[in-house]
Amino acid sequence: FSERHKELLLPSMPCHAKTNVMFLKTHKTASSTILNIMFRFAEKYNLTVALPAGQLLHLGYPQTFLTQFVEEFQAIGQNYNIMCNHLRFNPSEVQKVMPANTFYFSILRNPIPLLESSYAYYKDAVPAFWFSKDVNEYLASPTKYYHKVDNKRNIYARNIMWFDFGYDNNAGDSKRYIQAVLNEIEQNFHLILIAEYFDESMILLKHALCWDLDDVVYFKLNSRSQDTVQTLTPESEERIKVWCSLDWKLYLHFNHTFWRTIEKTIGLKDLEKEVNHLRTRQKELMKTCLSDQEAVGKDHIKNKALLPFQSGAANILGYNLRQDLDNRTLRTCQKMVMPELQYTSYLYSIQHPHKEKKQLGLPWQWTSFQEK
Repeated sequence: FSERHKELLLPSMPCHAKTNVMFLKTHKTASSTILNIMFRFAEKYNLTVALPAGQLLHLGYPQTFLTQFVEEFQAIGQNYNIMCNHLRFNPSEVQKVMPANTFYFSILRNPIPLLESSYAYYKDAVPAFWFSKDVNEYLASPTKYYHKVDNKRNIYARNIMWFDFGYDNNAGDSKRYIQAVLNEIEQNFHLILIAEYFDESMILLKHALCWDLDDVVYFKLNSRSQDTVQTLTPESEERIKVWCSLDWKLYLHFNHTFWRTIEKTIGLKDLEKEVNHLRTRQKELMKTCLSDQEAVGKDHIKNKALLPFQSGAANILGYNLRQDLDNRTLRTCQKMVMPELQYTSYLYSIQHPHKEKKQLGLPWQWTSFQEK
């Protein structure tokens, strides 16, 4: 166990909620749902978020992160509490923005469903995906489609998580190199969550940050309808492990440390109890907030201000709120379903009222909700 993980193992003394937190938001890993959790926590405790500067919607991604990508960094200095928008990790620059006692965490997802998700979502944006008819054809001979000349535009087509953590996604997978990177990530991050065990991850996060159950309760955001999911052949699944071998080894390693951390901190029995509490609370909130009790396709979202950004062949789902909510409940529910870009720009307009609002090309009617 590295020094970083020892902090999670302290006996259950009364603890204080951690309010300086950096979340490395990885792509296609349920990270938009976590971003929403972070933003709601920031609002609840009136914390300062390191938001993208000017009209940026992310912190300079896919460029390696620099402090200049944060709004007002020159003026605010190291006084941000929360950092969670997309960036390509660069520890020395992030440490200039975030206080010394910041808690760092991220999330990984199995590279097999991850690549299929990337393919659907980035089909139109990534040159490597353009000329194959489906994800299985791409995987049959990825080098036919994937050219290093287009490297920056092709990051979603190979080892995207490795890239998000700041490393070369086309590097050779020598044992020594991979071990060195894994060690470095363990030094830089206190906790790595696993998307396949999202509820368990939220319970582990709650313990690590000493937050309340309601701080980690969520509605799933930015997921897509099942009919846009392509079925991978068993051959394709095996090919992903080779083609994305850096991500595969990253995932296997941290999936293992994830369960080890749970066993040493919460224990599997208590974990199960807490996961059930989380799911019960989530159902209660869905009953309270949602008219359909579930996410709906983009064409069925009535309030277009709550429509998530749509990309590629994916039909990104969203929510309809009940019409009979009192103002306070309405605000709580709105925050839980607010898509990433809308929430980012809403927080931006509150934190930087004198700056020009971010142009999302989306209706602004939800800003008036806040002024009631």
